[in-house]
Amino acid sequence: MSNLDQLAHVPLHQRHVELGATMVEFAGHAMPVKYSTIKEEHHRVRQSAGIFDVSHMGRVEVQGDDAVEATNRLLTNDVDSLVDGKALYSVMCNDEGGIIDDLVVYRLAADRLLLCINASRRKRDLAHLKAHLKGDAQLVDQSAETVQLAVQGPDAEQAVQVLADGDLSEIRFFRCAEMSVAGVDTLVARTGYTGEDGFELYLPREGGVDLFDALLDQGVQPCGLGARDTLRLEAGLLLHGQDIDESITPLEAGLSWLVKFDNKGDFIGREALERQQQEGLTRRIRGLKLTGRGVLRPGYPVEVDGQTVGEVTSGGYAQTLEASIGLGYIDTDYDDASRADVIIRGRAVSAELVKPRFYTR
Repeated sequence: MSNLDQLAHVPLHQRHVELGATMVEFAGHAMPVKYSTIKEEHHRVRQSAGIFDVSHMGRVEVQGDDAVEATNRLLTNDVDSLVDGKALYSVMCNDEGGIIDDLVVYRLAADRLLLCINASRRKRDLAHLKAHLKGDAQLVDQSAETVQLAVQGPDAEQAVQVLADGDLSEIRFFRCAEMSVAGVDTLVARTGYTGEDGFELYLPREGGVDLFDALLDQGVQPCGLGARDTLRLEAGLLLHGQDIDESITPLEAGLSWLVKFDNKGDFIGREALERQQQEGLTRRIRGLKLTGRGVLRPGYPVEVDGQTVGEVTSGGYAQTLEASIGLGYIDTDYDDASRADVIIRGRAVSAELVKPRFYTR
């Protein structure tokens, strides 16, 4: 028995194997990292459409008359502002303002919210939610009974529309609607993690293979986690466990727009975040773009004028930009710096310090 056989399997696991995917361990699951090459899959999403199986993510509902109020207290964004069929991105913090997880919340009804949480944080999130939900608010973990597929790219709407019995053009960004897709009851959400237009499809596990295959028949290419990572890095999207964790606050991570101090009442972490805002930041996330030879990787030190001022948290080769890019936290004393050196295997390589978003569609 291989090590992969001992990991959790998503419902489409056997289909990925049949398609020749290279399988790797990720967050306790055996997941496809690529089917062809990361470069080919990356460009397919940028130029037409690709499909990712992201069923390893957690999908939990908060149900009950107090679902909105109880969830609002746990998140920094304003859940109370949602109407049915609308979603928002938020972070969930600990008492010190550190990021337990970043997640998407969908309001399905006044008494029913769907939370899409990171696979690596599922156990921690569930414990935090169960410990702090109050009133008539019950947590229902649907992760094992559901499939989550992400169809991303400029041709995503056309590919899904052929199979759907609803009008996808009416679903605006960060909106969702329930409809039949390839004969499967599906929550269709215009969200994603690639910087492209597209949809995330939430459906019962028994319909997963049929819907996945129907999209392949429309010419959508299956893509693995390798391309998902290079795509999200180009778009400046953060990865929990690398760019954010419980030692980093949303203010440091460039996510202050998710912290609604003026729009809502108390929430976990508010006091610590207000204090940090008043005292000022000592570090903040920056983008790095190499101008010298090399490839950025997590953990590489960043120097300005010979002084270590931070380190790379995410890095790699940007297929669209044909350059090595990365994210990292830099001391705020160097906010005005436009250039830095990244130490790669003992060698100083020149880099530009830029906004932490490299690609916009």
